[in-house]
Amino acid sequence: MRFDYVICGAGAAGCVLAYRLSENPAISVALIEAGPRDRHPFIAMPKGLAKVMQDPKHLWVHMSEPEDATAGQSEAWVRGRVLGGSSSVNGMMYVRGQPADFDAIAEKSSDDWNWTHIGSAYRAIENHELGADETRGGAGPLRVSMPTQRLPVSDAQVAAGAAMGWARKDDVNAPDDQVAIGYAPRTIFRGKRQSAAEAFLRPAEKRPNLTVLTERTVDRVIFDGKRAVGVEVVHAGERERIDAAHEVIVCGGAMASPAILERSGVGDQSRLAALGIPLVHHSAEVGEGLIEHRGIIMQWKLTKAALSQNRVFGGWRLLLATLRYYLTGDGPMSAAAYEIGGWFKTRAGLNRPDAQMLIAPFSFDFDKQRTALERHPGINAVVYPLRPTSRGSIHIATRDPDAAASFRPNYRATEEDRAAMIGAVRVMRDYAKQAPLAAMIAGETMPGPAFESDAEILAAYDRFGTCGYHAVGSCRMGKDAASVVDPALRVRGVDRLRVIDTSIMPAIPSGNTNGPTMAMAWRGADIILRDAPER
Repeated sequence: MRFDYVICGAGAAGCVLAYRLSENPAISVALIEAGPRDRHPFIAMPKGLAKVMQDPKHLWVHMSEPEDATAGQSEAWVRGRVLGGSSSVNGMMYVRGQPADFDAIAEKSSDDWNWTHIGSAYRAIENHELGADETRGGAGPLRVSMPTQRLPVSDAQVAAGAAMGWARKDDVNAPDDQVAIGYAPRTIFRGKRQSAAEAFLRPAEKRPNLTVLTERTVDRVIFDGKRAVGVEVVHAGERERIDAAHEVIVCGGAMASPAILERSGVGDQSRLAALGIPLVHHSAEVGEGLIEHRGIIMQWKLTKAALSQNRVFGGWRLLLATLRYYLTGDGPMSAAAYEIGGWFKTRAGLNRPDAQMLIAPFSFDFDKQRTALERHPGINAVVYPLRPTSRGSIHIATRDPDAAASFRPNYRATEEDRAAMIGAVRVMRDYAKQAPLAAMIAGETMPGPAFESDAEILAAYDRFGTCGYHAVGSCRMGKDAASVVDPALRVRGVDRLRVIDTSIMPAIPSGNTNGPTMAMAWRGADIILRDAPER
């Protein structure tokens, strides 16, 4: 098989690129995905994500090396292994990040990535329920909607933020760097998940010049000297070669893209030699520079059962909610993971928010590893500093393409990160004391009053913390020679090979990464097409 462009990975970035590149009928495109098609019924149902996240058929499971910041335990970071990638298994929160985030990326790379371009990309991709304005799109392929479930406790959560002095915003993504709170937009339309596959791939698949190949794991890029000429994939135990007449584009994400490069002979020469991988190009930073949000789930017991959704997601009430969903497309099963977002400062003197909280009207049973909800009424908020300065790494330990790479998160390695983590918890405790929310709360249950001092709060992060599922940076883009890819997404040291996904981000956006990945992939397509041969 031979195509002009071969895209490796059908996640958020890969689906957007397939959509953009195949718009030209003269360009042939192959999109390769290791997992199956996204037909599982719980993928489309928003609250079905809890079941999908327990299904190994649709997941890559990466296990960390134990470290102090994970209380000596190995931590699992999962990613989607299905059309749509992680956008088919995520919490559907649509957070765009702030202009300063992308201007910081541009400062480390080129003006191609500044807010002017990324803001235009957002307007191009969005079909937002709130309608188009100077910063929002209203006619793009990605449907973005606002929550339909607005419970008394949820309204109280927004009001508590306002009592803290946080701006109450109708569109929390408005690019103004405000401390703010509000109902959060989500990638849901008429009760169904709008993954990158649903938004971008469905219309693109109608084009004869796009070929989607599922259940094929990309092992390596094939080189002729230093020129990428195709990829080798594993399908049903057999190896296949897929040739690229013009370029190979790796879109595996921060966890998989460095692994593909290393198996292909692009990486640290001593690391590759230890695995018997022939060196194509020495690039010491492949797999280095991993950045991730370290979150903690805070929970509070409520005074009345009716305030919480805990009882809604169990027994006959769950059956009723599921029936309602299938009859109307609405109700509790149509909601995203979280309904409300807040952005705040962990300490005085900052010029913009440095922490995010997402809060929901239910609480997890930690004794059951969060696979069930608590029997008493509760609420939970996941809280994390937005721009961590600690850096980890991810590398392959075997040449087996089906073996997920292991990683070192290296959380809270810097004093700045530790201070922000502590400050975030203290601000959230103040938040929970605000009217009218305080009157609904019986007490904090997670991490609880046993974790009060700075050292105890950090210990709570270590014991109970969670990754944000927002890893970036493992194939860093930059204008310096040491960066893995240049500002035009080209892998340094080789020809006709590019990377576009979260792995290239040299700085982490302020919030969830699904939206920024799609916007950057849209902008990346502009750059790739700018360099395309004339037809």
